[in-house]
Amino acid sequence: MVNEEPNQQEHDGSPAQEPALRADPSASAHPSVSIHPSVSIHPSVSAHPSVSAHPSVSIHPSVSAHPSVSAHPSTLAQPGGLAHPSSSCPEDLSVIKVSKRRWVVVLLFSCYSMCNAFQWIQYGSINNIFMNFYGVSAFAIDWLSMCYMLTYIPLILPVAWLLEKFGLRTIALTGSALNCLGAWVKLGSLKPHLFPVTVLGQIICSVAQVFILGMPSRIASVWFGANEVSTACSIAVFGNQLGIAIGFLVPPVLVPNIEDRDKLAYHISIMFYIIAGVATLLFILVIIVFKEKPKHPPSRAQSLSYALASPDASYLSSIVRIFKNLNFVLLVITYGLNAGAFYALSTLLNRMVILHYPGEEVNAGRIGLTIVIAGMLGAVISGIWLDRSKTYKETTLVVYIMTVVGMVVYTLTLNLGYLWVVFITAGTMGFFMTGYLPLGFEFAVELTYPESEGMSSGLLNVSAQVFGIIFTISQGQIIDNYGTMPGNIFLCVFLTLGAALTAFIRADLRRQKANKETPENRLQGEEEEEEESNTSKAPTTVSEEHL
Repeated sequence: MVNEEPNQQEHDGSPAQEPALRADPSASAHPSVSIHPSVSIHPSVSAHPSVSAHPSVSIHPSVSAHPSVSAHPSTLAQPGGLAHPSSSCPEDLSVIKVSKRRWVVVLLFSCYSMCNAFQWIQYGSINNIFMNFYGVSAFAIDWLSMCYMLTYIPLILPVAWLLEKFGLRTIALTGSALNCLGAWVKLGSLKPHLFPVTVLGQIICSVAQVFILGMPSRIASVWFGANEVSTACSIAVFGNQLGIAIGFLVPPVLVPNIEDRDKLAYHISIMFYIIAGVATLLFILVIIVFKEKPKHPPSRAQSLSYALASPDASYLSSIVRIFKNLNFVLLVITYGLNAGAFYALSTLLNRMVILHYPGEEVNAGRIGLTIVIAGMLGAVISGIWLDRSKTYKETTLVVYIMTVVGMVVYTLTLNLGYLWVVFITAGTMGFFMTGYLPLGFEFAVELTYPESEGMSSGLLNVSAQVFGIIFTISQGQIIDNYGTMPGNIFLCVFLTLGAALTAFIRADLRRQKANKETPENRLQGEEEEEEESNTSKAPTTVSEEHL
């Protein structure tokens, strides 16, 4: 017998938005109906054993029909052909519903991402103080930031595979655990001769970053509805930017520029103990609070993504498909140029400001804070705008052009001798440069849907790390040999190239098309296809009365 419960409620969720699939009263399990591989069987509907395949049945080549086989509640018709038990998504795919837990999940992720980002920039924001304490060169301190970029490149593909294999919760636990471990290892480096220990702690934190940096778009897609997804992605990125902002603001305050190394070690220990305590608390919260995914898919696109997911899908074939997408390849390059410029500026900002304004370590940190705070505001505004307008290409291009303009103005005003002017120009540049980051994530998901969000975001970040290393080393050498203006002009040239390439990206918004596709539209399209090809197509669902 058939038992349909379309109004099933989720204990921790809000009321259902609408069913993803509706029972068509005119549909019946007639022998002449073929089963299309992209159609999922409703979890509560089983095929009666008396339904048999008539000789005139038109069966899709990749589907086998047996009169005695019933559809198990957790079975979906897979695109690869045969139906596989969907152990990875036991939720009812017929119900589209958002969970109240979604905001807790994204805020918790944002917090431990913030903690990890703080540890990235905590050395660079007081570069000269750590040089004095450990007795090493500026380039050695720069590598404490660049190791984040270097570690990411070889590890992103294995971590993306782990994400697909074990899910969001496992990745979240691993990332927060490594972040906590790295913070405690640094507490063993409070002597001038223990620089290798602080390097080890920073490398552990850099590995944690691989489990964090590409997650915003994945968390947004898995937990949030179609009209919230860009805003959610911006909030997830917001945490990382807030961590960088705090990393610019707090270290100059906690660690003053003094000559006595014993007193300096005491001040550094306070900073290390605070961050280790925060990292430990966040790791405990992740264990308690973080959940793999909601009971029901939050959008049509996510429901379809679950239905199309195959346990036999080839990981390498997914990468090949993504790189055949020319629009995405262009986005990878342009995103890398923008984010790489931001990484270089963040790493070298203290050095640039000190060259023109000696003794202004605290204000150098505040300028970095201004850049990131303005960028966080830009990121949130961009996310809200995208959710309302869906103008991904236009918004991305405008923000990129304004980033170039902001960078040029900052370059021309840095050496004027007025710190307040630097605050204004740096903030304007940061509003667009940092505000671009969540735009790139969301645009990538649109261009590559239904491929994994972790894969597209990961490849964007690989590009960012590669360009970040190149730009940081190159600009650092240019600043040392020729001054800050040639170093900043170097970045202006590449940002201009990125803006030009962005103009050639075509807005192929695949996820938006999936969200707009209603069951009625799908059924109508199948009927039109049937008239053209004289081939029977399956109805969306099988109604109870006909069975």
